[in-house]
Amino acid sequence: MEMTTLHPGRLLTLGEMVAERARLKAAGKRLVFTNGCFDILHTGHATYLAWAREQGDALVVAINSDASVRRNKGPRRPIVGEADRAALLLALRCVDYVIVFDEETPLEAITALLPDVLVKGRDWAGRVVGSDVVEAAGGEVRLADLVAGRSTTGIIERVLDVYGRG
Repeated sequence: MEMTTLHPGRLLTLGEMVAERARLKAAGKRLVFTNGCFDILHTGHATYLAWAREQGDALVVAINSDASVRRNKGPRRPIVGEADRAALLLALRCVDYVIVFDEETPLEAITALLPDVLVKGRDWAGRVVGSDVVEAAGGEVRLADLVAGRSTTGIIERVLDVYGRG
């Protein structure tokens, strides 16, 4: 079964999301934007995304394409491909839309969408990509607390410890 069958209309191109953003804005809805790789989805991700969704009326999650993940995290990542990562995110009740970006950062998407709220984890404090663009447009940046001990890298390390590093 293809992911688009599971979640029709919610995995959007940037152009489609720009049109959806205009519709939401006309309806007086606040759009929340966040981004990341979301490789090996875990409870830290779910907690973060649920909190992000509470910051407005609709949540768009921009995920790095597989090629973008490789450029940012190395040739052995992602573990889970972009289509599966998008499908898993869309299976979460708190995620309204997913877009995929191929650039190193989501700045192009943030600039095109101008969300009302830009959310990142506290570990990004002082270096949130697009914060200047969002704030200049009247939006705000909110930082989410992280769930201690929950990370994709930690999961990968545990798997390698249990099953070997061969």
